Order: sequence, then structure tokens, then C-alpha cells
Amino acid sequence: MSATENKRSVIVGLFVLVGIIILVAGILVLGGQQNRFSKTVTVTTVFPDVSGLKAGNNVWFSGVKIGTIKDIRFRSLKEIEIAMVIEESSRQYIRKDAVAKIGSESFIGNKLIVIEGGSGDVPPVEDGDVLRAATGGGLDAMMATLQTNNENLVEVTKNFGELSARLVRGEGTVGALLSDSTLALHMKQLVSNLNRTTANTAKAAEALTQLTAKLNQEGTLINDLLTDTITYAHLQSAVAQLQGVTQTASALMTNLNETAGKLDEKDNAVGVLLNDPAAADDIRQTLENLKESTKKLDENMEALQHNFLFRGFFRKRDREAAKAAAEQ
Repeated sequence: MSATENKRSVIVGLFVLVGIIILVAGILVLGGQQNRFSKTVTVTTVFPDVSGLKAGNNVWFSGVKIGTIKDIRFRSLKEIEIAMVIEESSRQYIRKDAVAKIGSESFIGNKLIVIEGGSGDVPPVEDGDVLRAATGGGLDAMMATLQTNNENLVEVTKNFGELSARLVRGEGTVGALLSDSTLALHMKQLVSNLNRTTANTAKAAEALTQLTAKLNQEGTLINDLLTDTITYAHLQSAVAQLQGVTQTASALMTNLNETAGKLDEKDNAVGVLLNDPAAADDIRQTLENLKESTKKLDENMEALQHNFLFRGFFRKRDREAAKAAAEQ
């Protein structure tokens, strides 16, 4: 064998060796991605729609890849079962009450399964366990939300178009303001009146401020009442005295009312005089009798003065009275 042939054989052998190394490395890499050479457990979940998910896609937990999708198969018309291969080293962090949902690696990236949640007091998953599936979420949910928002935006735009058309036609209060010159003039007058009212309010506030300042000046009655304790004490004493006088007047009025009530009754002398006609007639007759008696007594006294037995007595009394008047 010549040197050229030996050289060619060495080159071919090197190429074959490099190819074998690349092949083995690829197998190891793919096997590592598919968890072919590590201990794993298989768990399943059921979705009504896998949204383009396929076998070989990744399974994530808390942002870390923990396995791959092993198989996707139909369970019924509305149920699709997904088998996931999870690394044994990550199994202890995934609880039996965790939830699986469909996500995406990026906005337009590959689909994947995202496992979330799980309680610390719940045991880890085991081979053959079934995880709950969370509906919604992911790119489809986002697109559905965007579609709903777009529909709402179209509706809002339509409403604004109708509103602007009504304004142009002069419908409603705002439309009338825009198209009716009379109403616009009234609105201007209203604004003008409001401005005047505001100005008057400002003046009133200023006057009130000035009045407050005057009330705070020393020497005024209000300031003394607010700051001088002696004046306040005197005022309080006067109010107390006035209250006493009021109570006394109230008691006096009560007594007068009681007295007036008794005057209407017939169990006392004044009440009888005021309310009993028979007693009034008796008293009137008595007064008439006294008048007659007084008249007769005057006549008797005059007769006694002319009687010879008492004539000397009366003459003596008259002389003494005349002498006393002369001495005075």
C-alpha cells in the first residue's frame, strides 16, 4: 500500500470517527432532552383542547424545565389525555394538588405544559397520578381577550359616531347648545349670572372677614364675652338672676291662676259674692237696710239734740269746739 492510500485511509477514518462522535453526542443530547437516560415518573392530565400541543414539547414548573410530553391521545370526543414524563429529581416539588395548563415559550413559540400551585402539606406526585387541568390562559386566552376588547372598541367607536351625529343634528341638550342660538344666549346669561353670584359671594366673604376682624378687636362686647372671664361671669350671673325672676314670675302666674280658679268656685266668700246671684241680692238688701238705718239714726240724733234732756250736753260740746277752733 502506498503512502497516498494510507493517508486517504487515515482521513476517511478520522471523518468516520468524527461522524460517530457527532452521532453519539446527538443521541445523548436528544436522549437527555427526552429524559431517556434518567429516572422519571409519568403523570397525566386531561384537556378539552390542546391548542397545537404535540409530543416532545417541554413541561415547566416555576420556570424550570422538569420533563417532556410523552404522548397525546384521545380519551373521548371532548377529552384529550396528555402523558408527561417528569424527572425524579423534580418530582418531590410537584404536589398532587398542582394544576397543569397549556402555555407558550414565547408569543409565537412552541406550546408547553406549565405546572403551577401545590400545597406543602400534600404529598408529591407518584407514577400514574392525574393532575387537574386549568382551562383558559395562554396565547389563546390572550387572543380571545384581545378579540373581546376589539369588539368593545368597535362598539364604543360606533356609539361615539352616533353621539357626534346627534350633536350635529342638534339633538339633546348639548346638541341644542351647539345649534340653537337662543339657548346658547340663555346659557351665556346663566354663566354671567353665575359670575355675578360668585362675585357677590366673594364680597360677602370679605365682609364677613372684616366683621370677624372687628369682633376680635379688644374693647368690643363680643371680644369681652369671648376672652374676658369676668364679663362672662357677670353675664352668667345676670342670666341666672333672670332665670330666677322668670321662675318667680311663673310661680306668681301659677298662684294667680289658682286664685282665679277659686274665684269661680262657690265654697268661699269672694266666690259666693262673684258667682251666687242670691247672695248678691242679700248683700244688696243688707246695704239698703243699712242705708235706711243710717238715715233713721241721723233723724234720731237730730231729735235728741232738740230734746230738753240732752240739749245742754250738745250746747256745751259746741262751745268747747268753738273755743278750740278760736285757740288754733
